[in-house]
Amino acid sequence: MRAVVSQPVLKHWGLLARWGVPVVAAALVGCTSTTTTTTSSTSVPQASVVSTGAPSVADAGRRAQIRLELAANYYQAGRMDVAMEEVGQALSAKPDYADAYGLLGLILMQNQDWGQADIAMRKAIDLNPRDGNQIHNYGWMLCQQKRFDEAQPWFDKALAAPGYREQPKTLLAKGMCYQQAGQLDQAYESMFRAYEMDLGNAAAGYNLANVLWLKGDLSKAQFYIRRLNNNSNQASPESLWLGIKINRALHDDIGVRQLADQLRDRFPQSRQWLAYERGAFNE
Repeated sequence: MRAVVSQPVLKHWGLLARWGVPVVAAALVGCTSTTTTTTSSTSVPQASVVSTGAPSVADAGRRAQIRLELAANYYQAGRMDVAMEEVGQALSAKPDYADAYGLLGLILMQNQDWGQADIAMRKAIDLNPRDGNQIHNYGWMLCQQKRFDEAQPWFDKALAAPGYREQPKTLLAKGMCYQQAGQLDQAYESMFRAYEMDLGNAAAGYNLANVLWLKGDLSKAQFYIRRLNNNSNQASPESLWLGIKINRALHDDIGVRQLADQLRDRFPQSRQWLAYERGAFNE
């Protein structure tokens, strides 16, 4: 079987650290900012920073925290314009707020403003160089730009950050980045480590099965996707569809019908069910 590396799916599973950012289905697989690297001064989109007075340090810090929490909520709701304004208010109150720069970088990344996102994320890292979440997000941004070789050292740096507790998420991101680069063996190794560390992680289970499918290891792929689909709380249209394709390749007609029934009953409006009805198994 030819290993065509498609964009993996996450849908309900966040990949970006700290803010638990949801990744839209088919956007890529869960889950998640600068001093510039040049000699020029660091810049942030000026429209995002609104000048207000000069409150006390304690009041400014509290105000910045509240604004950042609002920004994160708007970001997760997809309101990037309002999220940007709230981040600007947070930075106006506390100009050295690393987490605010980190969220600003994610907003800019979502808008595909890669240059400004890079500046914001690097600022967050410069302000708090031990924050594994920000380091992880920077690596993920590089991966989204297909700068695969540059991304991997940042994932390794995040994994080694003191006190960092999101190793499974970063190992999964590392594996996904390898997969997008067409390095399926390395992708499998990272995803398997992520899965071992967090057996209940639906994103790790799905992507591990998916990379095994791409490698042509159908029996192992069936084992992992079956474990995921047997849990009704974790099964999704993407996981059921992958299970159907794997069972079909293994000539497991009973397994195909069982999963197809679940897909029809639970997700009748899904793209995957419509594809099943058309017999479009290679889409």
